[in-house]
Amino acid sequence: MTQLVVIDNKNHLKLKIDSNKAEQHGANLHLIPAVMSEFINIAVQYPLVITKNADTGQFVIAAMLGFEAGENLFWREEQWQGLYLPLQIRRQPFFVSNTDKNSDKGDYVICFDSNSPTISHDDGQGLFDDNGEESEYFQQAKSCLAQLLRGEVDNKRLLTHLEEMDLLQVMKMEITFANQQTTKLNGLYTIDQDKLANLSADRIANLHSEGLLQAIYTLITSLGQMHHLIDLKNKKCDC
Repeated sequence: MTQLVVIDNKNHLKLKIDSNKAEQHGANLHLIPAVMSEFINIAVQYPLVITKNADTGQFVIAAMLGFEAGENLFWREEQWQGLYLPLQIRRQPFFVSNTDKNSDKGDYVICFDSNSPTISHDDGQGLFDDNGEESEYFQQAKSCLAQLLRGEVDNKRLLTHLEEMDLLQVMKMEITFANQQTTKLNGLYTIDQDKLANLSADRIANLHSEGLLQAIYTLITSLGQMHHLIDLKNKKCDC
């Protein structure tokens, strides 16, 4: 269970993070949230899909790592085997919290998960130097969190446009693996390419001016990585 603690340079001067263990947070995840700024990096290896948050019912965008809950086909031999490590994994064990839980007007603070396997007092990357100044590692971690915060805003803007233009469709795909096991993809959405192609010139221009058109085409293109995911599953089944 995640236990968040606000970071300060007095109580956590000697705290260290074993960044090599951050990858463990994704070991049993088949979907990992992704933000627009990393779409291109993700699309070279992972399919990008749209699904609904189980708690809020709102659409979210995620990198697909497996075909069933708990299955990450890129986690093998206790290591992440993907070329690109998504921001949601790289930022571990850090989180951003709002000091005012009831509004958006509070100050943001950086926290760490005290139950994370990355936490150490002996080996790893320090958050502060002996003078209490932030280390380069901690500054990079904060930059990653800032990218995710901005990404949430960008994603919401993208998804709002996709809903308003009725460009989302249920992903219908039934897959038969090499061992003859079959699966149907449930609860996933993607771009309706026919409706996209029939958008007016004004709407296409609007998407372009909003900086969303490339993201939409990247979402579509990334689905080609589904073949790579199937190949990984087949190889796993052969083991």
